[in-house]
Amino acid sequence: MDIGLLLAMGALLLVIGAFAGVLAGLLGVGGGIVLVPAFFYAFTALGYGSEELMQVCLGTSLATIIVTSIRSVLSHHKRGAVDWDILKGWAIGIALGAVLGGLVATALRTQILQAIFGVLAMIVALYMVFGRSSWRLGEGMPRGPARLVLSPLIGFLSVLMGIGGGSFGVPVMTLYGLPIHRAVATASGFGLTIALPSVAIFLFTDIAAPPPWTLGAVNLPAFVLVIATTFVTTPWGAALAHRTDAARLKRIFGVFLFLVAANMLRKAAGI
Repeated sequence: MDIGLLLAMGALLLVIGAFAGVLAGLLGVGGGIVLVPAFFYAFTALGYGSEELMQVCLGTSLATIIVTSIRSVLSHHKRGAVDWDILKGWAIGIALGAVLGGLVATALRTQILQAIFGVLAMIVALYMVFGRSSWRLGEGMPRGPARLVLSPLIGFLSVLMGIGGGSFGVPVMTLYGLPIHRAVATASGFGLTIALPSVAIFLFTDIAAPPPWTLGAVNLPAFVLVIATTFVTTPWGAALAHRTDAARLKRIFGVFLFLVAANMLRKAAGI
């Protein structure tokens, strides 16, 4: 095995983890929305392109979310910010959606998964740029049929993007009147509910010609290095957030994410 290639892979993964950690702390977005395209570009640049590469990117990103979600939800719980009633009421539906998402994702190929990621990332990006805190669909979290639809949908779409619960969960909760800090804290628990069942599926997925040390569809070096660097850099982003205009930064990141999504769609189209 080429030691130079392994060193290059390690260096790229450290940079990716550091960047994802800063953005997570700075903007309150899950690292997965950065990790998935970053993993894809890194592994492709190193020569590991295949019809199943996006599955490795999704599976590895979701594996990191298991660790970061536990850390995040415990941190928010110490501040009393997690709404455990919402978390418990929505967890089963989200987990069922995540299982379905894992089964669908492992059956698809890179080109289709790229297109799905691109479309969904564009939706998230547009919400970041144009969304308003005053928007409301109701003044209390939905129950009954609405929850039966929304909870599995959050889990399903999140797995198809390889992300935690923040990108879809936070907008849903704020649109139903939950304060933003409470929505972010509660969504950190959604991440664990999404990642655990889906990663179990990705670990038993056969991948042709994966990057080195890949178990199923989870790349172990990427998992370890990203976890290590995000633990260091996420507090840096959080500290920086207190000195900057968070709303403006979210719009800037929304534009960045839109460009990333557009590039994913370009690649999916073979242009």
